[in-house]
Amino acid sequence: MRADITVQQLNNFCKNTLVSNLGIECIELGEDYLTGKMPVDERTIQPVGLLHGGASVAFAETLGSLASVGLIDTNKQLCVGLEINANHVRGVKEGYVYGKAQALHIGKRTHLWDIRIENEKKELVCICRLTMAIIDK
Repeated sequence: MRADITVQQLNNFCKNTLVSNLGIECIELGEDYLTGKMPVDERTIQPVGLLHGGASVAFAETLGSLASVGLIDTNKQLCVGLEINANHVRGVKEGYVYGKAQALHIGKRTHLWDIRIENEKKELVCICRLTMAIIDK
């Protein structure tokens, strides 16, 4: 990640967006990863009371997108989601889920992220792969 970017800046960047409306927060930045958390509550559950798969995908895309933001020159470039896939493997009814976006490939025009979402017991809930397109402004 760029040395001039912080978790707080990423969280501030997301104010008044889907990200903040879902309660998603960034927690930790590493050289090639970003972690975050999302509540499992009335904002993120489906009608039967389980974490909505779409909320998991939004969480995963948020982490991967923000991680890409941390790697580009935002004065010259933008990053946009190109493709995402998800496998939902465990339901969650309450608490928080935690995600980690780990870089698989950082190229000039594409970034590829592996995002693992786990429950509070560190059990796998969802696994995603996200491709980000890096475009010039």
